[in-house]
Amino acid sequence: MTRVAFLLVPYLHLLDLAGPAQVFSTAADEGLPYRLDYVAEREGVPTAQGVPLRAGTEWPELGPDDLLLVPGWRWHTDVPGHTAGHPKISAAVARRVAAHHAAGGTVASVCAGAFALGRAGLLDGRRCTTHHHLQDDLARRHPRATVVRDVLYVEDDRVVTSAGIASGIDLALHLVATRHGPGAAARVARTMVVYARRNGDEPQASALLRHRAHLSDAVHRAQDLIDAHYTRPLPLAELAGAAGVGERTLTRRFVAATGRTPLRYQQELRLERAEHLISRGATVESAARAVGFRDARMLRRLRSAPKGLLA
Repeated sequence: MTRVAFLLVPYLHLLDLAGPAQVFSTAADEGLPYRLDYVAEREGVPTAQGVPLRAGTEWPELGPDDLLLVPGWRWHTDVPGHTAGHPKISAAVARRVAAHHAAGGTVASVCAGAFALGRAGLLDGRRCTTHHHLQDDLARRHPRATVVRDVLYVEDDRVVTSAGIASGIDLALHLVATRHGPGAAARVARTMVVYARRNGDEPQASALLRHRAHLSDAVHRAQDLIDAHYTRPLPLAELAGAAGVGERTLTRRFVAATGRTPLRYQQELRLERAEHLISRGATVESAARAVGFRDARMLRRLRSAPKGLLA
């Protein structure tokens, strides 16, 4: 069981919290092993949107497989006793955040939550990001960090930071994909009716998520089968049976939803997986066989094809 502990900071943005929480809650509903916890320095937590929250003050026992996530907060506020830009996080809490990472755990943030990770000393020497309005401030306050701009999230040595507000959903989907595969993340995104994108770091263009931004149940069912078995031949009749429609209907709907035929979609998955293997030292021949090709000839053809040909 993976525990996801949310550290609630005064005047947090509701969507910074609710977006990732919904992802992991939906993942749990889908049968993935997640448990959500909420912790704060005080039981009562005011929010930027005026809805008061309550959280426990006793920290859960976190292990190396668990995740600690800090939602962002309103950067500028006229609330008495609240310094603009500075969260009410004590040195003791900052040490807890740092200790979780030091013990092998993952620490993540949404929006201004990156500044809490900075206070814990986790940004020095690492790549990170935050809301575009706050990136200059983050770079000034943490000159030893490398602030990456124009991305939704960045992961560096179990420190994951995201741009802000809705990008917390992208960050959480990325974490689900990392732990359980992009197909699982796509199913969670589909249940949430959100665009399943991965515009973060290295795997930003994953076809498993890029072509899931539609609402055709039949096509999703066919994609589920292809995602799970893309290394073996999948006759159109088998895909149509899984989708519950005729072969011609599936092909028509598949092209309308994704811009490619089922076979082209499967080839794209194979190509991406093969490129991943090759980038990590595999030969073209071994990568081709690992993704289901009889030999390297088809893989070489796909790799040399002009960009966009598979579409």
